[in-house]
Amino acid sequence: MMTLEKTKHTHLQKAEEYVRDVFETVKERNAHETEFIQAVKEVFDSLVPVLAKHPKYIEQNILERIVEPERLLSFRVSWVDDHGKVQVNRGYRVQFNSAIGPYKGGLRFHPTVTASVVKFLGFEQIFKNSLTGQPIGGGKGGSDFDPKGKSDGEIMRFTQSFMTELWKHIGPDVDVPAGDIGVGAREIGYMFGQYKKLKGAYEAGVLTGKGVGVGGSLARTEATGYGTVYFMEEMLKSRGLSFDGQTVVVSGSGNVSIYAIEKATELGATVVACSDSDGYIYDKEGINLDTLKKIKEAGNERISEYVKEHPHAEYTEDGSGIWSIPCDVALPCATQNEIGEPSAKLLVANGVKAVGEGANMPSTLEAIDTFLNNDILFGPAKAANAGGVAVSAFEMAQNSSRVPWTFEEVDAKLHETMKNIYQNSVNAAEEYGFANNLVVGANIAGFIKVADAMIAQGVI
Repeated sequence: MMTLEKTKHTHLQKAEEYVRDVFETVKERNAHETEFIQAVKEVFDSLVPVLAKHPKYIEQNILERIVEPERLLSFRVSWVDDHGKVQVNRGYRVQFNSAIGPYKGGLRFHPTVTASVVKFLGFEQIFKNSLTGQPIGGGKGGSDFDPKGKSDGEIMRFTQSFMTELWKHIGPDVDVPAGDIGVGAREIGYMFGQYKKLKGAYEAGVLTGKGVGVGGSLARTEATGYGTVYFMEEMLKSRGLSFDGQTVVVSGSGNVSIYAIEKATELGATVVACSDSDGYIYDKEGINLDTLKKIKEAGNERISEYVKEHPHAEYTEDGSGIWSIPCDVALPCATQNEIGEPSAKLLVANGVKAVGEGANMPSTLEAIDTFLNNDILFGPAKAANAGGVAVSAFEMAQNSSRVPWTFEEVDAKLHETMKNIYQNSVNAAEEYGFANNLVVGANIAGFIKVADAMIAQGVI
């Protein structure tokens, strides 16, 4: 018995040393890529017990391989603005891992986009896509182009120029981009048209997030927000709770936020706050979804307009203050690292019961530790916001079969997928001794599938 325990301890030590050594190499090679390093650490911290139990992953140097993108593209995007002046932006695409399928991940157009941001998003996408159960690998891309304030003509010219470079590297069985921040059906439509022209073929499956009339899927717009709520619904059930009667705060006011608000409200919650990059609104009577959609979807205006129609509501500049509002459930759906340790502590002090990440990596590592150490239900992004890419995979399936599905069919498949992601994360956490820690559970469940596929395919 002592020999067995000693062997286990030796394997654990070896795994810890391996993780530490690989992580030090990652930091040295990517010294200025803070977002990427943060994402890697969050995953690596979860994998020690897996590596101790399955030494084959160490023997095959899986961690060294999985943190290096198979391909990282950086390219110039030149375009002409409405005044006839040539503008130049930088475009990116990271093709991170194709062990279980073609690269899959969105394109983000935002001034904050850098190689580090694209790499962290692509790294997260590997495990998120694995969790969906769909045959899709991890990728991501984008540009530091800011669509805010640009005309339709400028956005069309930029996206056409962007696709003129990107098209050489993508395809339905190679790499399938989608939308993300700053990239909706309009941008995808312009890029799809340019791809079709350059390729000389109608390959509907090369991009997802298309308009329904050109091969897009019903329920794709709603997918990430609905999926986050479906995941949290399962998590709340584990403690005999539901959304019914809960007070909810949702950051952001884009697609993810709007449809998380919609679904949470349908399930009986009162959503009292949401935000944009300028500030946040607090409506103790509950956010009026029709007004919010009119402001953000139809008018593309600032969230401050809300109080003009609902003067009882309060508007506060600086969206970071939204986490000072007491709530039962917090759904960060805006951007990375929006909840730091001080905000996490404030949420805990104000009685939050559950936090679900609708955005990508919206909580810092310190914030996550705060939630877990205080026994707060915590749904990590790679699990809780996987609904968007799941429905993107459904769009690929519909494109391949040339048979569209109804909204109800897609929504039912999405609901089932999120239930499965939750249960698989729970099972993995329990198997490796981390019951109720879905950060660890989601990382392990996503990692094992990809790592086994990499081993099965030899050195790639």
